[in-house]
Amino acid sequence: MPDLKNDFDSLVGKARLSDDVDRRTFIKAALGTGFAAAVLPVCAQTVIKTDTVGLTAGAVEVQINGLTVPIYRAQPEGKRNLPVVLVISEIFGVHEHIADVARRFAKLGYLAIAPDLFVRQGNPAAFASIAELQKEVISKVPDDQVIGDLDACVAWAKENGGNVDKLAINGFCWGGRITWLYCGHNPKVTAGAAWYGRLVGDKSALTPHQPIDIAATLKVPVLGLYGGKDEGITQDSIQQMKAALAKGSSKSTFVVYPNSGHAFNADYRPSYVEADAKDAWKRVIEWFKSHGVS
Repeated sequence: MPDLKNDFDSLVGKARLSDDVDRRTFIKAALGTGFAAAVLPVCAQTVIKTDTVGLTAGAVEVQINGLTVPIYRAQPEGKRNLPVVLVISEIFGVHEHIADVARRFAKLGYLAIAPDLFVRQGNPAAFASIAELQKEVISKVPDDQVIGDLDACVAWAKENGGNVDKLAINGFCWGGRITWLYCGHNPKVTAGAAWYGRLVGDKSALTPHQPIDIAATLKVPVLGLYGGKDEGITQDSIQQMKAALAKGSSKSTFVVYPNSGHAFNADYRPSYVEADAKDAWKRVIEWFKSHGVS
């Protein structure tokens, strides 16, 4: 097993060698590698590693309103007309775990896209604590910006081998909330999977809606995957979301794992629950297939 912390420290150290290093160039080079400082040290013994054999995988760039946005892309080598899945990260950005999830989807025949949705606000990997990361980066990211970036990624996929008539979205934590919101925004999404994403909460100019606000009008079927021991996302909020969804026609559903807390799929963290993570992954693949994504 490689020394993941040293790999990350090495990348950060190289980025600091010169003030002339272009930040976006560094982010593109680092995309899909290492782990954010706020979650180090990682549980290296449980980190899942999916190889790139038979895949085209790595960082590419998408131009969005004059800005270069790096994305991690993984897909079966030499194939086109592929079902597309957007892979939306936690607050920690597109690190090794998110890239690995993209490769897992690619091994199943998907064009998987994991965009750096924080590129305008900062590099999540560089902050030493979750509190600092939340304050300096995440709290400054507008929902409208994220939605626009995802629209641009879908357009890029259409021009680069993807069949956007078979479009899925899969998000974790921060990305789980975005999954609900994007499915509400884009009715052309075929199906979504939201892993422990916040459902209710305060609103602001940057976050004018929460998933519960769009539940009744949602058209896209979303599979919600949550932990019964999650202290940040209460069972009461899940019940509220279920009641709101029942007023609509999306046929979204929840699976709650009673023995898991938050981030139970994060195989690089102590929160990882292998049995529940594997079961949830199987359910996601079946969910997408049953709704015609693949």
